[in-house]
Amino acid sequence: MNTEILLGVVMFTAIVLSLVVIILFARSRLVSSGDVNIEINGERTITVPAGGKLLQTLAATLAQPFAGVVVVDNASTDGSREWLEQCDDPRLHLILHTQNAGGAGGFALGMAAALAHFNPDWLLCYDDDAFPAPDTLRQFSAADLSDCDSAAAAVYYPDGRLCEMNRPSYNPFWHPRKLLRTALGVFTGRARGAFHVTDSAYQSAEALPIDSSSFVGFFVRADWVRRLPLPEPGLFIYGDDVLYTLNLTKHGARHRFLPTVRFIHDCSTFQNARRGYHPLWKAYFTYRNGLLIYRMAAGAWFYPVALLKALIWLAAARHYRAKRLYLRLWWQAVRDGIRQDLTRDPAAIIEQYHDAPAPE
Repeated sequence: MNTEILLGVVMFTAIVLSLVVIILFARSRLVSSGDVNIEINGERTITVPAGGKLLQTLAATLAQPFAGVVVVDNASTDGSREWLEQCDDPRLHLILHTQNAGGAGGFALGMAAALAHFNPDWLLCYDDDAFPAPDTLRQFSAADLSDCDSAAAAVYYPDGRLCEMNRPSYNPFWHPRKLLRTALGVFTGRARGAFHVTDSAYQSAEALPIDSSSFVGFFVRADWVRRLPLPEPGLFIYGDDVLYTLNLTKHGARHRFLPTVRFIHDCSTFQNARRGYHPLWKAYFTYRNGLLIYRMAAGAWFYPVALLKALIWLAAARHYRAKRLYLRLWWQAVRDGIRQDLTRDPAAIIEQYHDAPAPE
């Protein structure tokens, strides 16, 4: 494939790649304060309203030599479409979706568009509140990718701390020792650490095998995207990245953690965890989709694991003021997860539970 003629080759120190970025934008409001000038490759400047994390993401993205950039506007209502359309960079491909398809639907749309519009060698996915570090592509090009079909970057908060929600993981049911440590960790409070990469792994210079990761800083060869189904839009939000990367690994893709490839995730709103979900509707998608993950991960152990998780979620009712409302959600989520039923309208779920009081 002559990507220099068709797409424009992204030249790196060690390899030549055609890499397309997919950014999912689903923000409902930007707080504007004046204008921001975004300089693109030192050659051209565009002016856009200030406010919103998409701005820093777009600036950090367009400043790097990607072959193409796909931005999915997931039915935003803040006027951002108008200033997105000001960005006339030839690499930019906008998808202006008419309804909120959730994270899962947005990434499915973006990945399909990247394949059709750019015919790339690699795809890179992330949300609108995440962006590559200045040396991300240089480090990616320097990595040994001969044994790599997909990869997870090392994700940090803007202040330099590790971003826990984006820590790559292993499927303990595929690794007996990790399964044992995870089981023991249930009683010691260390279960999560037993099947996620360690802090010391972030200091390694070598690519490390993993089983799953998030979509923040997720690299994948286009051949594998063509080979397997796209992220399932019916998931709406939560778990679509874990399911997708687990499925890659299950089908033989060599998924790797690249500690030297850094990403920034400006997701401070997730750092202060509550004992419950607010708004409550988030619990539905977390529980239902979580059961789909456990089905893929646990295999023959699915039903005992599902029972245990359902009981843990049931016990969480004590944290909620509207206990009857929470129990109704719990039943819907567990039933739909067990049945693998993704037909319930996300808008109806959001409307039904949006006004529930915050956990105690």
